[in-house]
Amino acid sequence: MAKIRHIAIKVEDQEKTAEFYKTTFGMTEAWRGPVRDDGHRAIYLTDGYINMAVLPARGGREGIDHFGFQVENMEDTVKTAQAAGAKGEADKKPRDGRFAEMGVHDPAGQLVDVTVHGWKS
Repeated sequence: MAKIRHIAIKVEDQEKTAEFYKTTFGMTEAWRGPVRDDGHRAIYLTDGYINMAVLPARGGREGIDHFGFQVENMEDTVKTAQAAGAKGEADKKPRDGRFAEMGVHDPAGQLVDVTVHGWKS
């Protein structure tokens, strides 16, 4: 069975938001992504079970951006998603520090990351 292991939120103040989750809920910092050209980078937090990425909103909408499932078999999961009504084709994720190997969109268009390897926790 696939398991939700990741959620990503977009915010304008990443440091303040990361500190909020660490202080309020006892999450710990698992990793910081590489600094991008715009000076931002992802901050990954964990509760030991779920990994949460605090991503830069860059002037866009703040809130939940996507979530991710850890699966046993990528090929089977992608085929099942397509048969169940996924929008568009599954997209391979760049290997630039991201943890997910693929992304699929549910019937409503919500991005869902999919990985066999999991996220740091």
